[in-house]
Amino acid sequence: MTESSQNPLSGLWKPSHLQQLFYGSDSVKQHLLECLPSETSKAFIITGSSLANKTPLIKSVESILGSRHAGTFSDIKQHAPVAQLDQATELVLKDSNIATIISVGGGSPIDSAKAISHRCNEKNGKFLHHVSIPTTLSAAECTMLAGFTNEDGQKTGVRGPELPPHAIIYDSKFALETPPHLWLSTGLRALDHAMELMYHPTASEMPCRQLALIAAGDLFTNLPKYKANPKDEDAITRLQLASYASLGFIGYNLKGGLGLSHALGYALGSPYSIPHGVTSCLTLGHVVKLKASMDAASASQIARMCPFVGVQRTGDDAKDGQAVGQAILDLVESIGEKTDLKTYGVGEDQKGVIAKLATQSESGPLYDAVYKLVEGLY
Repeated sequence: MTESSQNPLSGLWKPSHLQQLFYGSDSVKQHLLECLPSETSKAFIITGSSLANKTPLIKSVESILGSRHAGTFSDIKQHAPVAQLDQATELVLKDSNIATIISVGGGSPIDSAKAISHRCNEKNGKFLHHVSIPTTLSAAECTMLAGFTNEDGQKTGVRGPELPPHAIIYDSKFALETPPHLWLSTGLRALDHAMELMYHPTASEMPCRQLALIAAGDLFTNLPKYKANPKDEDAITRLQLASYASLGFIGYNLKGGLGLSHALGYALGSPYSIPHGVTSCLTLGHVVKLKASMDAASASQIARMCPFVGVQRTGDDAKDGQAVGQAILDLVESIGEKTDLKTYGVGEDQKGVIAKLATQSESGPLYDAVYKLVEGLY
């Protein structure tokens, strides 16, 4: 079978089963009901406590659903702990009329909804119809991976072609309720997707890498605009679409994890309770510099980002890749998202643990390079 590769003239893209993608102000009010699979479909909402208790969003979704609202579980926590996942799954399985699950929020509610659908299929042979209403830029709605945190604090998950949502609604009105820090940091998570797909060995050139380039350009343009005015709904919608472009075209052909920045994100996220948007702010620029210095093929792909992130290309891929990495670090600082591991209470004695988790090794050139990278995050 033809595999995608870093050769842009040879590849494969296998799209997911996404049926509808609505975007724009008030799109939930206008289009939610037509996203349901039938006139009689009952829908169960999965979300977090902040959205349910501190914003009007969940009540508005419940109101739109009316008699088709079967229930709401609003206790999904950061990194989707398995205990809450168990509780939510039990509630969904109790009602055989529930055919649809609606995730509202960031990566944790979206991944939880995917995991619940997977569990329902294991119990009764039917996946749920999934409608996702994202309120961050983390792009969890784009993948067939459902990540959650097991009892010992490690991130794990399930994956499969039936897990991506069937419908996505990007509504700028919903994003107005997202705290600006969360919105901006998850914007770096979207940039993380776009950058790592450029050098991923099984990403397709078309449409995946081509749209990753556009996504990066739109993120670099619109994150500062949002920082200047968090009520700018045009900037919000453009960022939502950039988030989708950063990861929505990976397809079923992509093999393995996304890349080193994501591996570091998982090593830092659940074990130390650091949100994944923040982990991308910490790691991405440094990882891009490292990849550009260690691997010529990766440097060549990273260098393609130059005109999209405001860097003048010189023709020296390694040098250009370093400049792209620095541009990312400069963006993080300019939008006020620069931070360090000390801020999150990660002891310096954890450097080896983090490097080992991220590289799945205890020695060698990559381990040594990542250990040095982690040292620089304090």
